Amino acid sequence: MLPTIAIFATLLYLLVFWVVLPICRYFQDPKGLRKFQNYSTFSGITDIPYCYLSACGFRSRDLTEAHKDKAILRIGPNNLSFGDIAAVRDIYGHGTTCVKDLKYSITGGPHPNLFDVVNKADHSAKRKRLSAAFAIKNLVQWEYKVVRTTERLLAAFDKLCTQPLPSNSVPEPSDLTVNFNHWINLFTIEAINYIALSSTLGLLEQGGDVVTAQRLDGTTYQAHYRTAQNQNAFAASHFVWDYTNFELFSSFSKIFPKWRKVWKDAEPWKDVIYHQAVTRMNRYTDGEELDDFFSALMDDKAGQPHNLEWGEIVGEIGAIIDAGADTTAIALTQIVYLLIRHPDHLETLRQEIQGVLAEDEVIAPYDTVRHLPFLRACIDEAMRIIPPTSAGLPRRTPPEGAMILGKWIPGDTSVSMTIYGAHHDPTVFPNPEEFQPHRWMDPEERKRMEPYFIPFSTGGRGCIGRNISYLEQTIMLASLVHRYEFSLPGPEWNLTRHEAFNLLMGEMPIKIWRREIPAKK
Repeated sequence: MLPTIAIFATLLYLLVFWVVLPICRYFQDPKGLRKFQNYSTFSGITDIPYCYLSACGFRSRDLTEAHKDKAILRIGPNNLSFGDIAAVRDIYGHGTTCVKDLKYSITGGPHPNLFDVVNKADHSAKRKRLSAAFAIKNLVQWEYKVVRTTERLLAAFDKLCTQPLPSNSVPEPSDLTVNFNHWINLFTIEAINYIALSSTLGLLEQGGDVVTAQRLDGTTYQAHYRTAQNQNAFAASHFVWDYTNFELFSSFSKIFPKWRKVWKDAEPWKDVIYHQAVTRMNRYTDGEELDDFFSALMDDKAGQPHNLEWGEIVGEIGAIIDAGADTTAIALTQIVYLLIRHPDHLETLRQEIQGVLAEDEVIAPYDTVRHLPFLRACIDEAMRIIPPTSAGLPRRTPPEGAMILGKWIPGDTSVSMTIYGAHHDPTVFPNPEEFQPHRWMDPEERKRMEPYFIPFSTGGRGCIGRNISYLEQTIMLASLVHRYEFSLPGPEWNLTRHEAFNLLMGEMPIKIWRREIPAKK
């Protein structure tokens, strides 16, 4: 009898709190959001349709398609998506009154870092403290770190080179010796850990992502860095869009074997970060003077300590080595993929780089190639056509509400516009689906497009690490295309992507061989 009563009570609870009350709130409509068209039939009642959209793997592309005839869509009971590019300024611009949404509090740790802190005053203090580490002048000081890491990747690639591919042929499967996405992730992991923590992990030498992870009790074990990082993002990105039920959905998912494995594979990520933080702190307390992000985190320009709590230090380290590796690897994977698919653009780029590098120059010096217009055009066009962070970064209107696209949006409402949508607006970027680096070559056209080119977001919450990303992309791309030829498995082969918070890229097997670089006349 008692089990029957318990089951009935549970079903009644679910019926009331998941069906009856949401329907009542929908028709009561206290915020007046029912006037906006629903993304799906049930979007005004529950966030589950948006969670499902996220699980499908490319919500930003699908949402952009849905916005073609509607500037505003209701994607959840308290969540509006905007499809008009003018909304970028209202939601993300320097003058916006919107703040970061609850998603950042839910997925963040007990010590918010620069990227997930919600309070504007706290964010300003953090950004001011860390801005010295990301200043342009540090690019000169830290270029050698990117150069050394690039040398290590190219040394690995040299060993994996094959014989030149005959014209009009496809590679033999045995010649697809490089999974480019895998190797470029190892590069960006090594580069950001070297820049941030003066740490070398040995990943490019081992060709894998096994590192030491450390629990809070001090015990250590071996873990897969990139696997844990990706699975951590993959798991949370499915459920977080229902803020109220995130913990419930996450716990419930562990009933299923597939999801148990996902969460288990994600568990080491926090311990990987912790080990990196402890190792660098030990070097700091031992008096080792190193020039890196950690130094700027610990002391100001005058050498006075910031006296941050240990939890905050670990949080900031986790943020920079997570975001600093992920997005740059995505960008580099896509730009190489797109250039191979467009050999005319690849040849134009090679000619430009060849004009400034010596025949025997292996690593492209940043000062030599940083101002090459077509090189920058290729990098920007790749991030435009498929932004590494494609999603609409969620913001929340202030309690008093806000004007967005000339409409008053009630307070404490989730609002966003996808970066993918902004980059595919045909009024700004004609033929937005086409990879056209030349669109950036006209200075007046570039000036017109740049306000809507937001791969690093924009406004006061724009990515503070964009200069480091451009440094890595510029040196690496110029060095790669100058030294090697590449081939995909075949003309019909396509790169797969799954959108979590950022894009999770599939394998990219390529054939690679050394170029014959013509001598300069």
